[in-house]
Amino acid sequence: MEIAIKVDVDTARGTKDGVPKLADLFLKNDIPATFLFSLGPDNTGRAIKRIFRRGFLQKVSRTSVLQVYGLRTLGNGILWPGPHIGRKHGATLRQVATQGFEVGIHCYDHIRWQDNLHNMTPSEVTREFTKACDAFRDVFGQPATTAGAAGWQASCSSLHAYDEANLLYASDARGHSPFFPVIDGTRFATLQIPTTLPTLDELLGRPEYPISDLHHFYCQQLDTEKLNVLTIHAELEGMRFYDWFDGLIQAFKAANVSFVNLADVARFCLKNPSQIPHHTLAQGTVDGRSGTLAVQWP
Repeated sequence: MEIAIKVDVDTARGTKDGVPKLADLFLKNDIPATFLFSLGPDNTGRAIKRIFRRGFLQKVSRTSVLQVYGLRTLGNGILWPGPHIGRKHGATLRQVATQGFEVGIHCYDHIRWQDNLHNMTPSEVTREFTKACDAFRDVFGQPATTAGAAGWQASCSSLHAYDEANLLYASDARGHSPFFPVIDGTRFATLQIPTTLPTLDELLGRPEYPISDLHHFYCQQLDTEKLNVLTIHAELEGMRFYDWFDGLIQAFKAANVSFVNLADVARFCLKNPSQIPHHTLAQGTVDGRSGTLAVQWP
């Protein structure tokens, strides 16, 4: 069984406190994880408007948002200006790359992309992604080769921006296997490698998924025939649930799981691009997550 681990880093606090701990854990266990960074202002507090979204309050109560993010982070962008992550924590980001991990773009402004992508004009989307690309180059001194959208939000405009940026691959969707995306009949050139496994925040606090059983649950979910992709969050698995995640890594190792790098998977797929299927990238729902997001269909 093969699994690739992708780390979404949403906040300044997650960058400062969660990322170094996860990098050390991966180094200790020889795991080639991919870190995707939010690179602009941390405006987490502006997510308050999601209270009107079906399922959001239920998720907040399940995942103990205040304990996970902290009051300071939850005030960013509403009670005080959000810190610019790339500028304030650039040294931490560069250290991850120096340690040998793949690094890429999660977004520029997480809240703006996740909550407003589908209300933006094509030029606004291009400008927003260009800001992320520029911030990435400022931090790392080279262009990004991968991106994975905040909140798994993707559109025709964002996929056009990816193609223009000549990314090696992207990871915007929930799905089952690598594919080239199609939206409204338009085929895009940037390979998508979707997240295949549920995320921890989609399971936390649900009586049918007691945390004491989640190591076993995840091992049962692994597909022996296909690549498994797990997305974790620096703010969860890198902080409050770090010990739990360390235990999950040991459970995977005990099950003889092989850890692979997403970039290596992409390069292998792209050796024979004609063998990679095209699938529709649609708006859909995922159990345990509020709102809609990009899903591979069928």
